[in-house]
Amino acid sequence: MSRIGRRLAFDYGEVRIGVAVCDPDGILASPVLTLLTRDPQLMRAIAELINEYEPVKIYIGLPLNLSGAAGVAVEKARKFGSRIESNYIIPVVYIDERLSTVSATKAQQSAGIPAKAGRKTIDQMAAVAILEQGLANER
Repeated sequence: MSRIGRRLAFDYGEVRIGVAVCDPDGILASPVLTLLTRDPQLMRAIAELINEYEPVKIYIGLPLNLSGAAGVAVEKARKFGSRIESNYIIPVVYIDERLSTVSATKAQQSAGIPAKAGRKTIDQMAAVAILEQGLANER
C-alpha cells in the first residue's frame, strides 16, 4: 500500500455516477451514493465528497469495450477525470472496469436483491468493484 488515507472511486456513466470510499487503511471499500451525471451541481457535489473524505487518490472506472478498445464512453470518463484533476491536487488513476457492473449485478442477484430494487445501488456497487481493483493494484 502506497500511503495511508482514504481513496474515492467513481463509476462514471451517461446517466449516473456511482461513488465508493475506503477506510484510511485501504482495507474496506464501501458504497457512498449515486450522483446524476447531468446535474448542474455535479462538481459541487464532488467537491463536498472530496472535502468530507479527503482522499489521497481517486480511481475512475475506464469503460473499455470487451475487446479492450476505447470507445466514446472511455473518452467521456477521461474528460470527467480531467475535470477533477484540474480542480484538485489528488492523483487520478483509471481502472479497467469492463465487468464491474456485471459483477455488481451478479452480487446483488446472489444476495437476493431484485433487479428493480438494485437499480438504485448498482452504480455504487460498481464503484466498490473499481475501488477494490485499485486497492489490489496498490498492494
